[in-house]
Amino acid sequence: MDSKLVIISAPSGSGKTTIVKHLLDSGLNLSFSVSATTRAKRDNETDGEDYFFLSVQEFKNRIKNNEFVEWEEVYKDLLYGTLKSELERIWAIGKNVIFDVDVKGGISLKNKFGTDAIAIFIMPPSVAELENRLTKRATDTPEKIRIRVDKAKDELKFADQFDTVIVNHQLDKAKEETLKIVSSFIGR
Repeated sequence: MDSKLVIISAPSGSGKTTIVKHLLDSGLNLSFSVSATTRAKRDNETDGEDYFFLSVQEFKNRIKNNEFVEWEEVYKDLLYGTLKSELERIWAIGKNVIFDVDVKGGISLKNKFGTDAIAIFIMPPSVAELENRLTKRATDTPEKIRIRVDKAKDELKFADQFDTVIVNHQLDKAKEETLKIVSSFIGR
């Protein structure tokens, strides 16, 4: 396989999606792997572009049919995963794959693809700052924010299983640091 895989993982609210968008706009030969999920589509999202939005039953049928590279049940009936067809689509156009995935998904992908993949963990400056960012984002209820913060505390324990950890104190610096690492990896 000539194609490389770039895995960007972080707790929710750490800035990973912004960093992934920066990498996609940087002129590197990258294409975004659209994940599948059972969560409800938000008003600003497009099916097949932001996520493949599937029913729980449809997702479970695809698991049975071995259509996922990796998948995880994040909360009861809230599933996320990477479809094999997405990787095949990206490889067919001769691009490197970039993932914006949760921490366990990132570890699973790294374990599966080894040295063909680089796994980068975007670390928030602190749990308090992460909570602040999630609150400012205003897309979740206070209860959902509390659940995300609790999950983040657990996810931070896995940072050492990634190739690189970038602390996102200042977004522009984190974007440039990530770009430099990814550019070097793809150039190898």
